[in-house]
Amino acid sequence: MTRQIGIAPLSVLGNEPVDFIKAAAAVGYDFVGLRTRPVTATEKDLNLLPGSARLKEVQAVLKDTGMKVVDTEFIGMGADCNRDFWLPMLESAAMLGAKTLTVTLTDPDLARGMATLSRLVEDAKPFGITITLEPISYQTVKQLQEGAVVAKEIGCKVLFDTLHFHRALCGLEQITAAQPYLANMIQLCDGIMADRAATREGLIEESRSLRYVPGEGDFKLAECVALLPEDMPVSIEVPNPKFAELGLEGWLRYLKNATEQVLAKAESLR
Repeated sequence: MTRQIGIAPLSVLGNEPVDFIKAAAAVGYDFVGLRTRPVTATEKDLNLLPGSARLKEVQAVLKDTGMKVVDTEFIGMGADCNRDFWLPMLESAAMLGAKTLTVTLTDPDLARGMATLSRLVEDAKPFGITITLEPISYQTVKQLQEGAVVAKEIGCKVLFDTLHFHRALCGLEQITAAQPYLANMIQLCDGIMADRAATREGLIEESRSLRYVPGEGDFKLAECVALLPEDMPVSIEVPNPKFAELGLEGWLRYLKNATEQVLAKAESLR
C-alpha cells in the first residue's frame, strides 16, 4: 500500500503559500500543511485568517491544483491562550478543507493547560476540526507517552514528530502504546542522536531551522514508521539551509525522493 506523502510549512517557512502549494503539486505531493498565522515574532506574516486576501488566493490555487490541506498550525497554548485567538484559526482551517489544527502546551501548569486544551477541543467540533497535540522536547508535554495520556483524557489526538520523539529520548515501545490516540499522520525528519543540544535554546534552534533530511541522519525513522499503520500519511518537516541552495521546487523534490527511500526501508522491516 502506498502512503500519502505531504509537506509541512516549516520546510519552506517564509514562502508565499500560493507558491508553496503550486510547487508541491508540481512535484507530486498528496497534501500540504499550512500555517494560518505566524508562530514567532520574527516570522514573516503570511496569515491566512478569515477576510485576508491571501486566504482567498490560497482557496483558488487549491481548487486549481487539486492539492489538499490536511493539517493547519500552530498554537503554543500558554496561560493566556483563549477563544479569541483560536476561533479565527478554526474558521480558516475549515475554509481550507483541513482536518486538523496542531497545538502544543506551553503553559507550565499542566492541569491548567489541559483545561484550556479541553475548551479548544470542544470549540473545534462544530468546525469539523480535530485538535492534535504535538509533544515537543522543550515544552510542557515532551514525550509521546505523555501526549497519549493527555489525548485520552481530553479527547484530542497526539501528533508523532520524529525529531521530538528522539530528542525527548522516547523508546520505540511508546509508539505501540500510543497508537489508539495518534493523529492520522506522522511528521518526519532526521537528525544525529549524538548532536542533541544540551540547552533548551539549542533544541529550539534545531527544531525550527536545522533538521536533517530523512535518511541523512541516524534517527530510527524506518523502525518508527514500520510500527505504524501502513496507510498512515507522512508529512515531511525539514527546515534546513539546503532549501536556499536548491530552490523551492528542487528542495521539495529532494525531500520527497529521500523520504520515499526511508518509507521503502520501513516496508522491508514489516
